[in-house]
Amino acid sequence: MAATVNSGNVPVSDTQSSTSADPRYEGSTFQYSMLLDHLVGEKRPIKDLNPTVMGGLPNPMKTDDQKMIERGMESCAFKTVLACVGGFVLGGAFGVFTAGIDTNVGFDPKDPMRTPTAREVLKDMGQRGMSYAKNFAVIGAMFSCTECIIESHRGKSDWKNAVYSGCVTGGAIGFRAGAKAGVLGCGGFAAFSAAIEYYLR
Repeated sequence: MAATVNSGNVPVSDTQSSTSADPRYEGSTFQYSMLLDHLVGEKRPIKDLNPTVMGGLPNPMKTDDQKMIERGMESCAFKTVLACVGGFVLGGAFGVFTAGIDTNVGFDPKDPMRTPTAREVLKDMGQRGMSYAKNFAVIGAMFSCTECIIESHRGKSDWKNAVYSGCVTGGAIGFRAGAKAGVLGCGGFAAFSAAIEYYLR
C-alpha cells in the first residue's frame, strides 16, 4: 500500500506511528485525563462550606433544648401572649398620658366647681390607664393570633396576612355595635394594617 505524502514530503502513516509511539504524547494524554478526573470527575474534591473555613463566624450545632425554645417562640401562643403583654403596657402608658393632658380628670360632674384632690386625679388616671391597657391588650392578642393563624394557613409571610388579620380584628370588635360598625371596623383596621406594612417593608 502506498503511503500518502504531506507537504513536508513525510509519509502520514509514518508520522502517526511515530506520534503514537512517542512516550511524551502518551504521558501528556494520561496527565490530561487525570486532570479532568480531578476537576469534574469522581475524584473532584468537595469544598468545605464551613463558615470558619470561608472566613465567617462559626455556626455551632443547636441542641434539642435550643430547638425546642425556638419552636416555642415561633408558636402562635407565644406570639399572642407577647402581643397581649405589649399591648397592655402600651395601652396603659397611652391612657395615663391622655389622662395627664386632660383638664377634666378628677372633676365631679355633679360639682364641677370643686377642685379635685391629688388622690382623685391619680385614681382617675389609673382607671383610664387600666381601661386603655385592657383594650390594647385584647386588640393586640386578637391581631397577633389571627395573623399567625392566617400565615400558617397560607404558608406565606407577606403584607396580606396583616391586612386579613386587621380586617378580622376590626370586624370582630365593630360587630358588637352592629353590622355597619363591623364593616367599617374591618375596612379601617385593614387599611391601617396595610399602611403600617407598607411603611415597615
